[in-house]
Amino acid sequence: MSSKWEVADVLRTVDLSSQNFTIHQEKTLRALSLCRTSVLGGHVDACEDCGSLHISYNSCRNRHCPKCQGHKREEWINAREQDLLPCSYYHLVFTLPNQLNDLAIKEPRKVYKILFDAAWSTMSTFGQTEGLQLGMIAILHTWGQNLSLHPHLHCIVPGGGIQSNKKWKRKIKSDKYLFSVKALSKVFRAKYVAFLRKEKLGDIQLFDSLFQSNWVVYAKRPFGGPKQVIEYLGRYTHKVAISNHRLKNVTATQVTFQYKDYRSNGQNKQMVLTNQEFIRRFSLHILPKCFVRIRHYGILSSSWKRGKLQDLQKQLKVKRKESKPKTKHRLCYCCKEGNLITLALFGDRGPPKTYLFKSESKSPIN
Repeated sequence: MSSKWEVADVLRTVDLSSQNFTIHQEKTLRALSLCRTSVLGGHVDACEDCGSLHISYNSCRNRHCPKCQGHKREEWINAREQDLLPCSYYHLVFTLPNQLNDLAIKEPRKVYKILFDAAWSTMSTFGQTEGLQLGMIAILHTWGQNLSLHPHLHCIVPGGGIQSNKKWKRKIKSDKYLFSVKALSKVFRAKYVAFLRKEKLGDIQLFDSLFQSNWVVYAKRPFGGPKQVIEYLGRYTHKVAISNHRLKNVTATQVTFQYKDYRSNGQNKQMVLTNQEFIRRFSLHILPKCFVRIRHYGILSSSWKRGKLQDLQKQLKVKRKESKPKTKHRLCYCCKEGNLITLALFGDRGPPKTYLFKSESKSPIN
């Protein structure tokens, strides 16, 4: 469902070069503002079946763009279904306290890398106490509902692992819980601070304040089956700081958007910000260049997927599903069945005039 307002509409109201952005942030914001516009050029497609013509403007393909993530999410879900194991799956969330926000703004690459390292080190340690090698998929989010800085990891953790004798153990303890949340929180805090010290980030005052506050590791009850948790966490994989459908109004000076107030039992509310403040908050969630925000560990790591995971699935008589086509975004927008064939490419001057009166659809989809 398309939205009347887009993040790009807000970006176009502000001179990005006059703001205090890094080169990478400004380049990203500018790409989002130009996504699916004539500036990026486009292409003319024809359907093999119904023959209809479609003129489409090119996408920016930036991972922070609200309009460019749909098909990537579907591809991720399809790929993860190939990795399923016969056990319960758990959804855990590792969250950093507010005391680290200033450091996260100054050193985002290091702070977020340590978040991944500390979370996996914590899970690996608890697995070792049970004599198991575990697996984990971790996905970084940096935002709260009001676009504030709120770094946290959403994690998939299988409820089984590999024993020292290389045999599979389906249950760690029970199907009701994985590990004690309080124990996980304390170990996670200790490991994160230890990594901070090792990297020489922060000072004694910061470290003391971190140990004085309670850290949060949130754990949900196991899902009904592995496919359900994959689909659930699939919602988180390619999310951006705010989606277009949450924008309720955009003017030349301010933007109104909807958010959930979890302090009021998730009640839907609306917030009004100046366009400059909205963009400033949005820019906080632009990740460092080439930073990997979805990572796989242990028995779900890339090294295991080069044969070990497949051998384990055979031993457990798990039937791997046939891989699905990458996406359906090249299907005809009219008949929904025929494939689109590109007839012509064009630049920012627009499509060739010969196609303008023949096209039945000017789709913005790339």
